[in-house]
Amino acid sequence: MNPLLATLGGKLTERWLNLLVLPGALFLGVTAVGATLGHRHWHDVDRLRATLDDLAVRPALDRTGTAALLVALTLLIAAAASLAAQFLGGAIEQYWLRSGRDPLARALTARRWRRWKERDEKLMDAIAHSGPTGAGAHGAVTIPRNIWERVQALTEARDRIALRPPTRPTWYGDRMQATADRVEAAYGVDLAALWPRLWLILPEPAVRQIQSARDSFSAAARLAAWAVGYALLAFWWWPAALVAIGCGTVARSRARTALDALAGLIEAAVDVHGRELATRVGLIAPDATGLLAHDTGDGMSEVFRKAE
Repeated sequence: MNPLLATLGGKLTERWLNLLVLPGALFLGVTAVGATLGHRHWHDVDRLRATLDDLAVRPALDRTGTAALLVALTLLIAAAASLAAQFLGGAIEQYWLRSGRDPLARALTARRWRRWKERDEKLMDAIAHSGPTGAGAHGAVTIPRNIWERVQALTEARDRIALRPPTRPTWYGDRMQATADRVEAAYGVDLAALWPRLWLILPEPAVRQIQSARDSFSAAARLAAWAVGYALLAFWWWPAALVAIGCGTVARSRARTALDALAGLIEAAVDVHGRELATRVGLIAPDATGLLAHDTGDGMSEVFRKAE
């Protein structure tokens, strides 16, 4: 029992250090440097060294109790800063995935739709002018390489805005909405009603992969929250703006990658385990074969919604 408790305690301590203390301590360190140097002396290392020397020779720091209290206070402030970043990260997640109901969200959605439409029209025009130049092996139609590369580039440019005509104010919301639309188009089932039930029967490997993608998305949102903190610090020490830009860029890239993986895993879970769920709720026979039929998906949606 003691080795088990020791192992659990070690893991909790490691997680506490990684998630709370270290990011918060780094932010506190940058804050202290920024407050000491300011804009005018932003690169004055000698000024920073002199400040540290002044602190080191203070008599109060020679006392063990005072030093321990200072360390404990620093850890508490670092943990508080990290908790604030987690709270802000949760708000950023909600912002990324929100629907377009308020005036600002509707304006952003309309702007994204216009940009998507412009790129889609360019793509359709490129496809219309990419007529075949001949027939290859086995009668396959050939398209010049430069035209094909242009079509690919235009497709990627359009998909960076959304995979389908935007209905949400952010790419993240549209990516999840595209997954729900694809599932409904393929199986006739409401993903929002299906997912909580499907989650209960997923095998452990699938749960771990989906949870890992979800945690990565949350971690990216927390990094975006730290970017906000460093951006605020830039009002006193401008080099913090570089840190904020770096954190924001990495957060955006990681969030897109994580959410794209999460959406793909959710869709794959429906493809692989949707029939199993339909069998368990009694909508199809255990010995039935074939893909999940559209009428079965409609029945699942009706059962799960409970006549809402």
